[in-house]
Amino acid sequence: MAASSAKRRHKVRRRADMSLLGGIRPPIAVLSALLLSLAGITALGFGRAGEESVPKAVMTSQQRFAEDGAVAMRASIDESAADLARTAGLFNAGDPAQPDAVVDKIGSVYQKWVGTAVVEISSGRMLAARGENVPVAAIDTSKLSEKDGLSPRMVRLANGETRLLSLQLLSWKGQPQQLLIASSSLRFPGISLGKFRSIAVIDSTGRILSSDGIPESEQVLTEDQRTGVERSKKQLSAFAKVAAKRAEEHPLKANDPGEGGYLGVSGSLRGDTFQGDRAVAGYAALTGPEPGKGTVATSLGLTVVAMVDVAEDPTRVTDPLFGLLAAGALLLIGALAVGVLLGTVQRPLLRLFLESRRLTRDDLTRPVSVPRFGEAARIGQALERLRRQLLGERADAEGAGGPKSGRRGRIGARALLAVSGILLLVWSAPMLLLLNRADATAVVPEQITNDQRERTDTLSDRVRRSLNEGHADLVSVAGLLGERTSPEDMTKVLDRTRSDHSRYRSLYVRTGDGKIIAQSGESPRLPEDKKSENKDGHPFADPITVLNDSGTEPVIASYAELPGRDGSTVIGEFRIDFINSLLKRPGLGEIRVVDAERRVLGGNTGYLAFEKLPSARLTELAAGTSQKTGISARAGGIVYRDGGGVQVAGAAPFVGGGAAKSLNWMVVSWQPAAGLAIPEYSLQNRTVLAGLLGITAAAACLGWLHIIVVRPLREVAKQAEALADGDRRTVLYPRHHDEVGAISRSLELLRQQVLEQRKRDGAGATAPAAAVRAPAGRN
Repeated sequence: MAASSAKRRHKVRRRADMSLLGGIRPPIAVLSALLLSLAGITALGFGRAGEESVPKAVMTSQQRFAEDGAVAMRASIDESAADLARTAGLFNAGDPAQPDAVVDKIGSVYQKWVGTAVVEISSGRMLAARGENVPVAAIDTSKLSEKDGLSPRMVRLANGETRLLSLQLLSWKGQPQQLLIASSSLRFPGISLGKFRSIAVIDSTGRILSSDGIPESEQVLTEDQRTGVERSKKQLSAFAKVAAKRAEEHPLKANDPGEGGYLGVSGSLRGDTFQGDRAVAGYAALTGPEPGKGTVATSLGLTVVAMVDVAEDPTRVTDPLFGLLAAGALLLIGALAVGVLLGTVQRPLLRLFLESRRLTRDDLTRPVSVPRFGEAARIGQALERLRRQLLGERADAEGAGGPKSGRRGRIGARALLAVSGILLLVWSAPMLLLLNRADATAVVPEQITNDQRERTDTLSDRVRRSLNEGHADLVSVAGLLGERTSPEDMTKVLDRTRSDHSRYRSLYVRTGDGKIIAQSGESPRLPEDKKSENKDGHPFADPITVLNDSGTEPVIASYAELPGRDGSTVIGEFRIDFINSLLKRPGLGEIRVVDAERRVLGGNTGYLAFEKLPSARLTELAAGTSQKTGISARAGGIVYRDGGGVQVAGAAPFVGGGAAKSLNWMVVSWQPAAGLAIPEYSLQNRTVLAGLLGITAAAACLGWLHIIVVRPLREVAKQAEALADGDRRTVLYPRHHDEVGAISRSLELLRQQVLEQRKRDGAGATAPAAAVRAPAGRN
């Protein structure tokens, strides 16, 4: 039996000699390493929060501006190609038309082409032409039947300008086939440049095809101005070369992760300085509206480059002293917290580990060195009592450890962990909540406000042009629905128009007395049999209007009168989702389309139809911007500072002609400055990040220490006290192979030694009594 016990003790001792994985050392070591790393990051990182004299927010804004230009250019080219194709298809579906009538009709409905022409393909003879001379000689009519023979093409004129030619066939039975040609310039439709900005379209080689915003040398007065013009042209050409090379990259490699929102290649560039101004630019390659889906415009390989001069501010460089002071404070506080853990938790536990192993080797001569704090003190007292018991003392006797009632009156290991956590929180909490708050001191660069205003103006013009395009489509359709067109043929034309353009939810032909004789799409929202609202017999007063003033969705409709049909009109109701899709531009924050009464009609995020703008300041901005300054109202931008933080806002009314002018709508946008990469907010974000990292490191390592060490240590303390109090039945099993587990194994060995001692003492007491009884029996 004794041999078995000795073998069992040897096995447990061998397990105790195993290399300790985990235990109390790794959490404290990891905490020390994390705090040192965080101190290094704090010392090095804070000095870089504003070291660039041109903030990153300004650079990103130029990228977004170029993306807006690329989206507008792509939409314009694709829309023009679709309009020409649809118009040619409608002419082909009807009776043969004279070439002059074709170009006159196109010119009266659409004003987007600088020149139109009709050419007889077989002979090459010019049949009709309007506007600017179309470079017909650049078109090889013998290759029109080949693949992509009718694809748009760019032609460079003798004066250096570039024209985009769109081609469509006019075919009628029994007549020679004709070629319809429309020429357009590569200029941006409705891009608001503001002051000191230029924009250009370049091809795949970096050659500038069209530019705007830089005056000619003969248009300026002074020599300094001429020098500035020449410098701007050279800088724009340099940007164009770099942008053309970068446009060849894959979008996922070209764009920074997380900047999303644009499917193509885009970015920003930094140029030279001139008289204290730094030239910065954004570029964006034309890309389709959906991933992997090309369009007519994307096949041309065009890229947009937008350039602006930004005043540099060398004083905006962040002082690195704060980072150094914060790092020094973290080192001091971290050293104190780690010192608390080492001095009050780790060292007492390691001492207990050695003391318990000494007792298991039958070294009972020296008293146990009892720690001063927590569970380690309780275990040390229990080990001392067990040592005395192995020396022959009774289990119920009070030893040097004091009375049992006083064992739990000490500070526990959890309290010591809490002290370390509080010390680390003293550094992390101010970093997280108090230091480097930017709302009161943030300086929003003027260029950010200008870009917010100009991009909002561009977006407003894009919405206006889209509505005008929709009305022009209806005018084109109405001109082809003659008095002899049957309702069945009308329905076919409406179906074709709605399939070509996604802007309509419903198209229908309505007679003067309110009856609908042809329809495509969803049910009309305009009540049937509703009498005309104006003296001309039109269904509503303006060419484009909102049919309702309440409900969950505004009903926006446009009409065009059918010639020769007694007040009949073709009406198109726009999808509100189509208008909302025009507003989804990154970098502008929240965007709303509001009517003349400042009621919301559309937006890029969640909204309620016909609700007011979310703040009185935005309403005041919209009201002030709608006031005419000179000939028309102008876009406005402003920076708000209030209890909710700093906001950048812009508002732009509909300015320009067309059917949408009478709506008096405007686009309002706003975004918090905290979301911009401004130095003050970058410093605040890094400060908050440092505080979060400090709290995370403390919570992770102290939580790790609590789960792996403190909780098992508390359980072992209870078991050790129970064993010292006389519980010899409970077997002690280690939870982990670490210091606490080793102490638990030593206690189990001591329990076995006490049991063996009691058996030996019991056997020794029984043997003398038997010896005394034996002689008495012989007598």
